[in-house]
Amino acid sequence: MVEIRRVVGPEAERPAVPELVWYAAYGSNMHAERLNVYLRGGRPVGGARSCPGARDRRPPRRSVAVVLPGVLYFASLSLMWTGGSGFYDPGADGEMPARAYLLTAEQFGDIAQQEMRRDPLEDLDLSPVLATGRERLGSGRYETLVCPGDLDGLPVLTFTASWSPAEAVLNPPSAAYLRNLAAGLAEAHGWGPGRAADYLSSRPGAAGHWTADAVRRTLEGAGPVG
Repeated sequence: MVEIRRVVGPEAERPAVPELVWYAAYGSNMHAERLNVYLRGGRPVGGARSCPGARDRRPPRRSVAVVLPGVLYFASLSLMWTGGSGFYDPGADGEMPARAYLLTAEQFGDIAQQEMRRDPLEDLDLSPVLATGRERLGSGRYETLVCPGDLDGLPVLTFTASWSPAEAVLNPPSAAYLRNLAAGLAEAHGWGPGRAADYLSSRPGAAGHWTADAVRRTLEGAGPVG
C-alpha cells in the first residue's frame, strides 16, 4: 500500500538553507525516469527537447507520495511535450497529489533552473522562498518558487508560474504529457488508468477538452513510458 504524506506548515526553526530539501513534483517529474533526465541530462521518452542535467547527477535519496494544498491546471505551451503544461495554484481550494524527492538544495536549484530554461551554472538562492513561502524570479513559466510547508522537518519546495488560473491562457495537455503524468501517479500513488483519467480530465485547462473516457483510452492504449 502506498503511504501518502500531507505537507504541513513550516517548522518554527530550521537552517536558512538546509543541505537537503524535498522537491515536490506534480507534473511529468512525478515519473522518476523523467526526473532523472533533469539530473543526468538527455531527452525524455516522448519529449521534444534535451536537458543539460544537474551538476550533481546522483539520484534522489528518497521519494514519497505527498498531497499539497492547491490544484493542478494546464496552461501555456510546453516546448517539451506540446500542448499545455501543468502548473500549481497553491492558493486554490483543494488538494493536489505530488511526489516528493529528497535532494540536495543544489540539485533542486539545478532542476528548477532547467525548468526555467536556464543552464544550471550556479546555485539558486533559496533563502527568500524559505523565508516567505513564495518568490517570483521572473514572469515566465516555472519562474516562481513556492514552499508550501515542511515534511519530516525539511522544507518542501516546488515551482510554478506567477499567474493564477484566472489570468492564464488555459491550454489542454497533449496525450504524451498525460501519459507521463499518469505514469508518475501510478509510481507514486498507485493510481490506475481510471482514477488518473478522472483526475487529469477534471483539471482546469483539460476539462472541456479531454473527457475521462478519452484520457483512459489514451492511457490504456499506450505502451510503458520511459
